[in-house]
Amino acid sequence: MTKKTRFNILYAIATIAAVLFIQYVIATANRIAVIPYSEYQQLLSQDKVESVGVSDRTLQGTLKEPLPGGQKQFVTTRVDQDIAQELQKHNVRFTGQIESPLFRDLLSWAMPVLLFFGVWWYIGRRVAEGGGLGGGLMQIGKSKAKIYVESNTGVTFADVAGVDEAKDELREVVDFLKNPTDYGRLGGRMPKGVLLVGPPGTGKTLLAKAVAGEAKVPFFSISGSEFVEMFVGVGAARVRDLFQQAHEKAPAIIFIDELDALGRARGIGPFAGGHDEKEQTLNQLLVELDGFDSRSGLVILAATNRPEILDPALLRAGRFDRQVLVDRPDKKGRVDILKVHMAKVRVTPEVDVEAVAALTPGFTGADLANLVNEAALLATRRGAAAVGMIDFNNAVERMVAGLEKRNRLLNPREREIVAHHEMGHALVALSLPGVDPVHKVSIIPRGVGALGYTIQRPIEDRFLMTKEELENKMAVLLGGRAAEQIVFGHLSTGAADDLRRVTDIARSMVTRYGMSEKLGGIAYERDPGNFLASADRPYPAHERDYAEETAASIDHELKDIVDRVFQRAQTILTARRPTLDRAAKKLLEKETLEQSDIDALIREMPRETLRAI
Repeated sequence: MTKKTRFNILYAIATIAAVLFIQYVIATANRIAVIPYSEYQQLLSQDKVESVGVSDRTLQGTLKEPLPGGQKQFVTTRVDQDIAQELQKHNVRFTGQIESPLFRDLLSWAMPVLLFFGVWWYIGRRVAEGGGLGGGLMQIGKSKAKIYVESNTGVTFADVAGVDEAKDELREVVDFLKNPTDYGRLGGRMPKGVLLVGPPGTGKTLLAKAVAGEAKVPFFSISGSEFVEMFVGVGAARVRDLFQQAHEKAPAIIFIDELDALGRARGIGPFAGGHDEKEQTLNQLLVELDGFDSRSGLVILAATNRPEILDPALLRAGRFDRQVLVDRPDKKGRVDILKVHMAKVRVTPEVDVEAVAALTPGFTGADLANLVNEAALLATRRGAAAVGMIDFNNAVERMVAGLEKRNRLLNPREREIVAHHEMGHALVALSLPGVDPVHKVSIIPRGVGALGYTIQRPIEDRFLMTKEELENKMAVLLGGRAAEQIVFGHLSTGAADDLRRVTDIARSMVTRYGMSEKLGGIAYERDPGNFLASADRPYPAHERDYAEETAASIDHELKDIVDRVFQRAQTILTARRPTLDRAAKKLLEKETLEQSDIDALIREMPRETLRAI
């Protein structure tokens, strides 16, 4: 209940009490005696009544002499004359009796009034809350931002790990919020806006909450999609209201999550128009960013994982001045993140954080948190007293390859094909230099469509790959298909995913990396896709801007590269055919080859000289 509503209720109660008090005073001053009708008749027969006022039910008058109580005015109820005469014969003291009209009056006019105001109050309350009738029309232009006052976010920089560079950038924002007047002593000013850019799950929202928790200032948190409604102009009104609330509580932080939902570039798409609701909302945000002084103690933070689609006007100097990349953590960052999450579970002394971090290249902070949770659940399921290294290994496999499906039964022919397919991957990986080492091979089905899997574990984080390394990666992917061709003389559908990944890598080599001798060092595809994509997950296909002859040349070059790499994988497996058959037989027996089995396989492999490789 608001302060204004509370004041109105108290005022009404005071008014009613005053009216009742006045009525009591008037009634006391008049001092009218209520007497029985029989006493009135006696006074009348004694000629003591001076005047009488007659109504339908009562008689009210004045006596010539006051009653024993000192009252000269009286009131009595009328009684039917026939009844009065009968009672008077027997000397019975009698008076009239009428029903009190109070209850009837309440039902006739007081209750409808109260009911009306009750319904009015209920509807107004529901409308104000944004629910019920009207859908919140009275509050539709109000901001839906959640406000966390001071340290209520519950997050500090100690809770954020693996993004040290981003934390250092944001410490400056914290210092400014703590001392806004002292910060500009040399004439510098704080950036108006800070844009956190990075893949999903890297901790952008967590960083923003940590800034508010460290600075101990009000934190306004809202998603970009919450500005847009079906009514035109609502988004712009909410932007104005959000900045007005923040100014009243400055110094404060405004955090807009998923900025791309609000700040998409204008005029993009076949149905884009100048009067689109999103464009009006974006225009109002641009105006608000220009309209406040950063020295007032107000800082704008925003987060997105699609910076390439943001409007250029939003990213220019004077609005979002600073962009902070919150990228996937490296090995040291993963170690720090794992230590934070492992502190919340019970682990055995044998668990090596460095080893777990080495198993998880490319994992984000959210992935690592999920990994620790999955490992804890697996340990609980097997009844262990603490989480062990085996649980972390199984959790990584579950996240990478999917859930094991031991109930999916394959016929002997299919198991044999899958075993040779997976060992084809493993043997090619063991034979080529610079390839990630093989960690595990299995023919137990996992996930949606994987009938088997071969897991490779990189020994270090890689950020660049050469042409030779990309071709070696493609050869490993085609090793399963090559093994099927050599052993069985035919191909199966099991290599569908391998072919897709090989084709993507080959296309990127030709059209993006300029690694084709025939087509030269020219980028035939633009970069409209997400620049946060990794090397082995290239951009999606987009509209081309080159001639048909060039497209045909690209197709021929792709085929030549894939054919050459496939021939190389066949050459390796043909030279090591005895090892392939022996390893496939062992895989059929055990279903899974661990690291120790793979090491034994390497020792058994003859040191052939593969001149054709």
